[in-house]
Amino acid sequence: MAIVKKRSIINIWGDVIFALFLREIKSRSNDKLGIAWAVISPVVFIFMLSYIRGIIDSGETHGIPTFYFMVFGMILVQFFLALIGSISGAINKNKPLYAFRQVQPISSVIAIAGFEFLIKFFVIIIIGIIAFYLHFDVTIADPISIFLNLIQVWLIATSIGVIFALASCYIPEIDKLRSLAMRPIFFISGIFFSLQDIPKEFWPYLTWNPLLHAVELTRYAAYPQYGSAGVSEFFLNTVTLGCVFFAFACYQISWKQAISR
Repeated sequence: MAIVKKRSIINIWGDVIFALFLREIKSRSNDKLGIAWAVISPVVFIFMLSYIRGIIDSGETHGIPTFYFMVFGMILVQFFLALIGSISGAINKNKPLYAFRQVQPISSVIAIAGFEFLIKFFVIIIIGIIAFYLHFDVTIADPISIFLNLIQVWLIATSIGVIFALASCYIPEIDKLRSLAMRPIFFISGIFFSLQDIPKEFWPYLTWNPLLHAVELTRYAAYPQYGSAGVSEFFLNTVTLGCVFFAFACYQISWKQAISR
């Protein structure tokens, strides 16, 4: 007599997420470069832009080497934008799979968010290796704070992506508005400038952006002499918790209606 092995809900959910994770890898590997391009493309973009800016400035920016000044900003902002773009299509992308009761939209969101985090992890490792062989000295005073800032950017971007993903199930045109709304983020999040370069009377027009706080706090965590004027860990923590709570409240209320449309 065959023995039926019972599995817990956690085990089933973990298997579903892992299967969707593998599906995401396969969908990104449909050309000759495969999954490697997902890592190579941001590495080349981040490294070249940072290297060129470092050559132009040929020194330091507020006590931090200009190359790393750019790298910290580029990694966080590109991670934020890429993650929102991927998560916003997560629900519609796997809609046929929701016919299976074990598969829910949140599983797709977690799988894609994990995949994007893994890509950015390898991007950071490769940039670090290249910088090491080019003899770029680096000082990381507080790596734990840097990691926590990265996690908070990941959570904020995932939360915003979930909101856009739910909205796009009701209004498909929302993707066009998302693309338009996200474009200024690249220029107002402190990649090319420090908040210290801006007159204080203009700070309120920029400090509403939590990504700017994450970028400046990451630079400060690596090089304490950079300072943290105008930014706040409390603000970043509050926005992160608020975004996560609001996103999952919206998900809990509307996910069944969203996938049925």
